[in-house]
Amino acid sequence: MKKRSVLAMVMAMGMVMGLAVPASAAENYKIAWVDGNLANESNAICTDAAKAYAEENNVDFTLLDGQGSGENQVSQIETLIAQGVDCIIVQPYDAAACQVGVEAAIDADIPVLVTKTTIEDNSICPFVGQDDTVAGEMEMEWMAEQLGGKGNIVVIEGPTGISAAIQRNDGITKTLEKYPDITVLHTQPADWNRDEGMSLMETWLQEGKEIDGVVAHNDEMALGAYDAIADAGKAGEIKVIGIDAIDAAKKSVAAGELDATVLQDVETIGQKTVEVAIEMCKGEKVDDVYNVDPVLLTKDNIADYVTE
Repeated sequence: MKKRSVLAMVMAMGMVMGLAVPASAAENYKIAWVDGNLANESNAICTDAAKAYAEENNVDFTLLDGQGSGENQVSQIETLIAQGVDCIIVQPYDAAACQVGVEAAIDADIPVLVTKTTIEDNSICPFVGQDDTVAGEMEMEWMAEQLGGKGNIVVIEGPTGISAAIQRNDGITKTLEKYPDITVLHTQPADWNRDEGMSLMETWLQEGKEIDGVVAHNDEMALGAYDAIADAGKAGEIKVIGIDAIDAAKKSVAAGELDATVLQDVETIGQKTVEVAIEMCKGEKVDDVYNVDPVLLTKDNIADYVTE
């Protein structure tokens, strides 16, 4: 992946009556981030990193919360277009709905890019994030290895229509083609939510069928599934893996509860997204895609990623 520096801050210092006087600051670009849902911990960590990076680089940064609605995001984008911001960053909650908002920004000649999740046709603007298909492949491959290539699993999906859920599921499905002796007993959305993940798992456990593994599209749902497993007295009997490596999941892996998670390096994604947005504001050429590679975290390497 091609890397570029973001801002070269060159300060000329002069002395007038014993006081240091800096040269004029870099242009204060107005960049807005329209998030899909800040109640999602992964999104919140990502935007915190983005905001900090923006402030370090003299950016007037606005953060808006779509609160789990693509329609809300489109309305927010339209307001930002009317305000005349320098660049709009969209973290799509709904790929189809947010496609409309991104197209509106392009039609208004406002630089726009998407981050973390994608719109339906992501060829129309730059993308910063991770390849979620690879993340899905990574977690399913780990599960298949743990099960020796055979057994029964359940898949807990993210919300219908969200690119991260679609692509992670594609990666899981693609990997499962190599393991015909692994049976998927259930696959159902729990909308990134821990309580919903727990509820689904409780229902599946009550059916009495043997479940060997849980493959969840994110950590919140994986943690919920683990809670249900522990409550049923089956902790340690069923393998559980999620994606994102939120703090709670990393601590759970370190404690020997959750078995694994796939790190989505959202702090780097947040910083890189603002870096690319600044380059777009400056009229510089940017790449079509910037992917930050996922990392599998297990008991073997979790100590390197857990902070006290």
